[in-house]
Amino acid sequence: MAKALMIVGTGSDVGKSRIVTALCRYFSQRNVSVAPFKAQNMALNSYITVDGKEIGRAQGLQADAAGIVASEHMNPILLKPSNPYASQVIVHGKPIAQMNFRDYRETKHEELKKIVQDSLAKLQAEYDLILIEGAGSPVEMNLKDRDIVNMKVAEWANADVILVADIDRGGVFAQIVGTLQLLTEEERKRVKGIFINKFRGDLQLFQSGIEWIEKYTDIPVLAVFPFYPLPEWEEEDSVALQQKQKAKENADLDIVVVKYPYISNYTDFIPLELEEDVQIRYVNNVKEFGNPHVVILPGTKNTMEDLQFLQQSGFWQKIVDHVAQQRELVGICGGYQMLGERLLDPDLIESNVLSREGFAFFPMVTRFEKEKKTVRVKGKKVHSKLPIFGYEIHMGMVEWTEKQEGMFLLENGTLEGFHHPNLPAWGTFIHGIFDSDHFRHEWLERLREKYGLPPRKDRVAFSRRKEKMFENLEDWFIHSLRPVYVQFFDHYIF
Repeated sequence: MAKALMIVGTGSDVGKSRIVTALCRYFSQRNVSVAPFKAQNMALNSYITVDGKEIGRAQGLQADAAGIVASEHMNPILLKPSNPYASQVIVHGKPIAQMNFRDYRETKHEELKKIVQDSLAKLQAEYDLILIEGAGSPVEMNLKDRDIVNMKVAEWANADVILVADIDRGGVFAQIVGTLQLLTEEERKRVKGIFINKFRGDLQLFQSGIEWIEKYTDIPVLAVFPFYPLPEWEEEDSVALQQKQKAKENADLDIVVVKYPYISNYTDFIPLELEEDVQIRYVNNVKEFGNPHVVILPGTKNTMEDLQFLQQSGFWQKIVDHVAQQRELVGICGGYQMLGERLLDPDLIESNVLSREGFAFFPMVTRFEKEKKTVRVKGKKVHSKLPIFGYEIHMGMVEWTEKQEGMFLLENGTLEGFHHPNLPAWGTFIHGIFDSDHFRHEWLERLREKYGLPPRKDRVAFSRRKEKMFENLEDWFIHSLRPVYVQFFDHYIF
């Protein structure tokens, strides 16, 4: 059986995913055959494997950092919330049900436990080291009896555990001590070290705090990680969007992404955020709309509900007026569907609404179907022949009410997307379209010309930035380790 090391947190958003990604890179660079694993993930940002399976985006990114091909076994259960009480349940990369959380907890435990154990066993047979990521806190006492993602997984994998605490949010001593005290005696024995994350300031001033933690818990503080902004990092939690609102000094292209309640795959816009001349604003209040050069309607896990949000919140009229002023409008996946004439959901797949009117900018009708399309795509833009790539992930299929040319020609010979011949509006099902450097650069330069802005030559090469991010994460990890404990990780190097 492969060795296993598990990272659990004192709560959500303490940095578990980033640390596991750094560890994947660290061990892979030392010729360790390493794979990530998260038994159950709840996220609206997902990743499509090469064989069309849908997993949590963090596990896909971790596989990239490890230099391996991601598989559905790295995240066997993915929950994608579609309203406050229910979620789409994805098992081994394919949706199996839409369930409310109570039924999921009460009726699926034994079945999903077996699925987690089987996927874990498969990875342990294929790799030498499994890096396991927990979810939230391992001591949510009302949920602990049916745990399939935290300390139970450590038991099944016979994993050592490192506890991560977030000092930036305050109360780090209570986080650590409280979590350890709520673990059972057997669970506490698995905790071999503590990571303190998001530290700001002079580390020497915290030395007495480190000593107190080690003396009180009898567990070593292996590393103190400095607060480390990472623009390329793909967050899973939409709370992270609140941290992206800082104005850029040299940005003169204003792009609004409408942040409706069920926004998904907002990682689509990280390449745009990295461009120095682009200010991305994630807006959920019409008062913040302003007069942007571009409005983007992003992906959504509940197209019907988010379309209603646009109608009721005032965004609808703002968008109509925006297009009437010949200013650019873009729809990605669910946002693309909204730009058509009508959305039909006869089997109530996404919501309890049978149909809803769209903006009618595009001559198309979307019908939601039970089968979900999940596929990676490559192709080229029809007119400029520029290469594009990305992935599709949707249950809505388009029926055109008028003949259309298509914006992209995919490798399989099909046409995809639509660019209106008379309106400044285009849309596509392709997530990650802006990762395509040539396409993104051409589009931004076209916008600059349209709005009378001078051209820019200093464009971002996103693929190189992503590889550099993995290098930076490895350095961040290495330099944060306390020298006396560096040898702790040698135990996992074969």
